[in-house]
Amino acid sequence: MSAKKEPSVWQGFKAFLMRGNVVDLAVAVVIGAAFTNIVNSVVKGLINPVVGAIGTKNLDSYSSCLKDPCTLNADGTVKSGIPIMWGSVLGATLTFVITAAVVYFLMVLPMAKYLARVEARRKAREGTHEVIEVTELEVLKQIRDELVAQRGTGRQEL
Repeated sequence: MSAKKEPSVWQGFKAFLMRGNVVDLAVAVVIGAAFTNIVNSVVKGLINPVVGAIGTKNLDSYSSCLKDPCTLNADGTVKSGIPIMWGSVLGATLTFVITAAVVYFLMVLPMAKYLARVEARRKAREGTHEVIEVTELEVLKQIRDELVAQRGTGRQEL
């Protein structure tokens, strides 16, 4: 009996790299990294100044003290007490929500509308094509019926 040869690790790795989803994932990571700069500039250049006009741009300074006295060193490390840095959590949450809104309204929503229009055009073209085929089929049936009727009347005359 001959032993079945297992594929080599290199062949498996090569097959893995050649899968379409790996290439798609790599493209998505590169596009995502490039898109991060656009989102960050929109948030920093447009959204944060608007939020800053209402309140403050930096929420990191807001905190509560769980155990007094709360003092921090110049580098931000805790010297004494137990501070709850709720401002940084709120700031990170707002940044996430703002980033998600920018991505949704500037990328996802327009792309969804575009894809819906493309799909509607495709369906309209297919619908028109089907109507034409059905109409042609009906015309051919009518021609057949008329030919059969003519043959029937022609034989009766003989």
